[in-house]
Amino acid sequence: MDMALPVVNATAAVLARVSAAFNAPLARAVVFGVHIDGHLVVEGLLIAVIVFQLTRKSYKPPKKPLSEKEIDELCDEWEPEPLCPPIKEGARIDTPMLESAAGPHTIVNGKEVVNFASANYLGLIGNEKIIDSCVGSLEKYGVGSCGPRGFYGTIDVHLDCEAKIAKFLGTPDSILYSYGISTIFSVIPAFCKKGDIIVADEGVHWAVQNGLHLSRSTVVYFKHNDMASLASTLEKLTRGNKRAEKIRRYIVVESIYQNSGQIAPLDEIVRLKEKYRFRVILEESHSFGVLGKSGRGLAEHYGVPIEKIDIITAGMGNALATDGGFCTGSVRVVDHQRLSSSGYVFSASLPPYLASAAVSAVNYLEENPSVLANLRSNIALLYKELSDAPGLEITSHVLSPIVFLKLKKSTGSPTNDLDLLETIAERVLKEDSVFIVTSKKSNLDRCKLPIGIRLFVSAGHTESDISTLSSSLKRVSASVLSDYF
Repeated sequence: MDMALPVVNATAAVLARVSAAFNAPLARAVVFGVHIDGHLVVEGLLIAVIVFQLTRKSYKPPKKPLSEKEIDELCDEWEPEPLCPPIKEGARIDTPMLESAAGPHTIVNGKEVVNFASANYLGLIGNEKIIDSCVGSLEKYGVGSCGPRGFYGTIDVHLDCEAKIAKFLGTPDSILYSYGISTIFSVIPAFCKKGDIIVADEGVHWAVQNGLHLSRSTVVYFKHNDMASLASTLEKLTRGNKRAEKIRRYIVVESIYQNSGQIAPLDEIVRLKEKYRFRVILEESHSFGVLGKSGRGLAEHYGVPIEKIDIITAGMGNALATDGGFCTGSVRVVDHQRLSSSGYVFSASLPPYLASAAVSAVNYLEENPSVLANLRSNIALLYKELSDAPGLEITSHVLSPIVFLKLKKSTGSPTNDLDLLETIAERVLKEDSVFIVTSKKSNLDRCKLPIGIRLFVSAGHTESDISTLSSSLKRVSASVLSDYF
């Protein structure tokens, strides 16, 4: 008590002095007619201090460095995230291995089979004239080009191939790409940018989807091959929208859809394009060399003038039995890509012998138009043979070289549907030596169309090949799907 008394007295004295100071005449003032007392000054100071404390950076004491032992313990405890997700139990990752050219007949796992899994539409794999042209090109140019087209990678045979394709299709110019699938997903971002509008079919395959994603454009999907849905979508986007009139607008479709075998109604698409003032990008990988009287594609098939299609792309790995791809259109469209398309600018150019093979394949098609009649005859025969396949139904167009079969009655689970279809494909290969594939999709593929069995018809197939396939597929599907139909 004796020690606390001086502290109490000192505190009382300080408070008395502060009170006297603020009660003094100097602590009172009149500002603009308002009396300001001492307590208002104190409150103002307190508010200023609080604001200062709230806005100042918090004090952080310096961190104590970790010891070597602590570092080792943390490293031992750390578990990195896996580079890829674990493979699900039961996932099928083993695929049949081809041991010869992928012609109408090939060798799979040491056994000769009838091949309906390769898009060799004109049967040109193994064609002697094409092989001879490749041999001559290899002897003259070697294998690779060792440089992009703009950096000493342009060889005269590239220009010959571009000119040949443009002349064949009746377009002013064309441009070659080194890899078929990269053609479309390089072309789309070269023309479509952020802020543009793209109206695309919901059934487009992964390469087109990737191009749409890379463009960063606003993408709106319409129902698969449904022109009423396309018209409605275009109407909604343009009606009363003055901004839409000032930005670039595109319709992106495939001529023959890889995921369904359906053929796009180009005449109706062009009518809607002109009505709503859109541009059309047409992917023709499965119709070039197949559709039309002379194999010139979807425009020839519908009798639509080629100049009404703004941009056409196609891979050359199907009908032409080579590799790479091309884009064709006006000179302005082609020249723009030579500086703005990543797949052209940054990739080593197409190996010269593949360009020679493409030129020879187009020459063969021009000289042998009967090959198209053979292909269509085989398509019609297979379509007829499989029209009553147990538990399966054909969803593809009658002229499509992709004959697409899906389950008549789905199990309700895409995984279970795929298991059934894979079982059918495996048994057909094992029991009857017929090689077929399902339309299995990767996790990156956003297409929501039903999966199915995808049969690639070739002009090189015989009636016996088609009969073998149809009888085997009917027998196996009846056995596997007996509980589902």
